[in-house]
Amino acid sequence: MSERLLSVAEAHALVVAALMASRTSPDNAAQVADALIGAELAGQGGHGLRRVPAYAAQARAGKVDGFATPSAKRTRPGAVHVDAALGFAYPALGLAARELLAITPEQGIATAGIYRSHHAGVAGLAVEALAEQGLVALMFANAPASIAPWGGRRPLYGTDPIAFACPTEGGLPVVVDVSMSKVARGKIMAANQKKEPIPEGWALDVDGNPTTDAKAALAGTMVPLGDAKGTALALMVELLCAGLTGANYAYEQSSFFDAEGAPPATGQLLIAIDPQAFGTGSLSRFAEMAGLVAGMDGARLPGSRRQAIRERLRRDGIPADAALVIEIEQIAAG
Repeated sequence: MSERLLSVAEAHALVVAALMASRTSPDNAAQVADALIGAELAGQGGHGLRRVPAYAAQARAGKVDGFATPSAKRTRPGAVHVDAALGFAYPALGLAARELLAITPEQGIATAGIYRSHHAGVAGLAVEALAEQGLVALMFANAPASIAPWGGRRPLYGTDPIAFACPTEGGLPVVVDVSMSKVARGKIMAANQKKEPIPEGWALDVDGNPTTDAKAALAGTMVPLGDAKGTALALMVELLCAGLTGANYAYEQSSFFDAEGAPPATGQLLIAIDPQAFGTGSLSRFAEMAGLVAGMDGARLPGSRRQAIRERLRRDGIPADAALVIEIEQIAAG
């Protein structure tokens, strides 16, 4: 596979151009590009440039409204309901973050429930951004069905990421970001695009058998993280993201990977906490624990790897599949 090295600015401009050529407003295109390039900089390419062809196709088909403007309604002093208006998730997530930043210092804790949304990308980026503004943050997101309840065959849950971030005194945020599948479904999508096999243990085919065929895996189900425990957590995410917010459950959603069907209308839930709410010197305590993990031989502090990757790629550029770049350039050219 040949590669092209893109600067961050070049990659961002390319995404914006492709989306604007695909029935998306300049502001929405820029916010989507921020998220996709942020995913590349976090080392999560399956949520980065590889999403552009599908996003563009969905915007052209109207499966996602590229001109949508999200709206927010405060339903309680510490709660805000955000309507993504069947547009991209990232403008809605940005609006939710601004609401949480305004509410949390006064209330101590606040939550934003997003509905009629779309693919939320790397959940860790949203909570990391809040942590950089001084808040403790949690995020839950649901996605089209790809995981069956433990012991079952019918997929009811998505890969459904859970993310957490907190600021630390004098240091970078701690960032935890896990999906409820053994691996992110975007990795299987990328393998399918490159026509490469996947390792055994990642996914099952439609008959429930282990498979190394990426196409068969996309048609089947994902292996859950932690077996039955993973599916229990996925159920929790579905209830928080859809049962609570009014979004579609995973099994009601259409695919993120093509332009077929109705809008997926996914849900996300964000919770923000003021670290000073209990007056316990939490920032220094967070830093104490983070330092113990980071200083232990063989251990790695969650979030540190992506922060190192981000610094390197900003300096050296983003390596991208040359064929993918050509495809995106062709979309941008109309």
